[in-house]
Amino acid sequence: MNSLSIFIETFWPLMTAAAGFAISTVATGHAILYKRDSRASVAWVGLIWLAPFVGTLLYVLLGINRVRRRVSGQRGHERALLRDLEPFSCTPAGLASELPPDTRHLAEMAQLARSLTRLQLLRGNSVEPLFDGDQAYPAMIDAIDRAERSISMCVYIFDNDAAGERFLDALVRAVRRGVEVCVLVDAVGSRYSMPPITSRLAQCGVRTALFMSGLLTWRTPYLNLRNHRKILVVDGRTAFAGGMNVRACHVLGDQPAHPTRDTHFRLLGPVVQQLQAVFVEDWHFTTGELLAGDQWFPRPEPGTGEVYARVLPDGPDQDLDKMSMAFQGALAVARRSVRIVTPYFLPDRALIAALNTCALRGVVVDIVLPQQNNLKMVAWAAMAQMWQVLEWGCRVWMTESPFDHSKLMVVDGELSLIGSSNWDPRSLRLNFELGIECYGITLARRLSTEIERRIANAHRLTLAEVNGRSLPVKLRDGIVRLAAPYL
Repeated sequence: MNSLSIFIETFWPLMTAAAGFAISTVATGHAILYKRDSRASVAWVGLIWLAPFVGTLLYVLLGINRVRRRVSGQRGHERALLRDLEPFSCTPAGLASELPPDTRHLAEMAQLARSLTRLQLLRGNSVEPLFDGDQAYPAMIDAIDRAERSISMCVYIFDNDAAGERFLDALVRAVRRGVEVCVLVDAVGSRYSMPPITSRLAQCGVRTALFMSGLLTWRTPYLNLRNHRKILVVDGRTAFAGGMNVRACHVLGDQPAHPTRDTHFRLLGPVVQQLQAVFVEDWHFTTGELLAGDQWFPRPEPGTGEVYARVLPDGPDQDLDKMSMAFQGALAVARRSVRIVTPYFLPDRALIAALNTCALRGVVVDIVLPQQNNLKMVAWAAMAQMWQVLEWGCRVWMTESPFDHSKLMVVDGELSLIGSSNWDPRSLRLNFELGIECYGITLARRLSTEIERRIANAHRLTLAEVNGRSLPVKLRDGIVRLAAPYL
């Protein structure tokens, strides 16, 4: 054995320990300095030290926000867009004068959202709910087939299945007609079916890009920081947005193996320009290409719809926490009723406090969740903290199969918050999401009727049931809840 081997054998354990201590110290310092949520910071620090090397590696891959949006090229265009929308804008005071007397207090929410987003609330919009792929997909494909100038599509999951095939064929038909088509799919979401359909889209001439894709460390398709938005804009005039991906499981009429309910929306009016602006920013970040011109942003026309609407962009960059604050603001202004539908319910302490405060003020708070969840660990973690909302008067309803992926919130029969955000840490702090703030009694009634129908066939969860779980189940749920910052 030579001297080098002896040296390595003697000092290797010490060198390994020193290296582990050094990188754990650096990672701990980063978590302490840059994690805004103290609970998440504590959780990451614990993992870093309890699992040397592995904990640090997981923190580097999952815990660090390396996204710095290149938005400078977009800001000038946004200013021009805001000028175009000025004739359709409505101030919070103007909204209060238009709302019925018993809902004028909701204008406080409009003030909050304006301060959060710096975007105008726009009058004259039509917002139509489309339930499941049975209604949404035919409407979306029909719009694609009617496109004359441009199609922009952003989606988290675009499966290579029967539903994906229908959209692929429609997009290819549009390209062959001379329509400019851009499709943005999240890099992780594109892998939900193999082989990914994105390669087929590109081969057929559809301009296709993957959000946060690459092999280099700073561009690795890690689990966090995903683009969870769902946007389709046709000719800058008609838009679709909500919670629905492109998957065959959403077409309930075809009796898929794993049926999944969802709610999407067709939008007409000036708010479509704001949706297009969100897509253009995401496309520019991903490809470096700035989409501009009348084919993408035609001059807005006066809308005939009754809905006042505004887009609420949310993400782990300059838009961090905007949906969470919007949810809290809506709960703060509610006076009579709040109805929430979400597939994943892991609110943080601030949202739990807002829900409980709302219920304690005498507001009826209904939270509608699926009885059978497609993510069992998320459901277990949710059950571990369910007592925190039940003990103060919130009502929790568990709906029967099929699994419901809808994301809805209706306040006082007038305000609707729709979009892609779930009530969990991944949506509210780690993903790029999209919300839409809507004021309109017809839309709110339509959604309330649908929620009432789901509640009528649901089981009301009680505090006694939650407390009556067996000790092994409580331990399982509690252990999984400790991982909430990572779920």
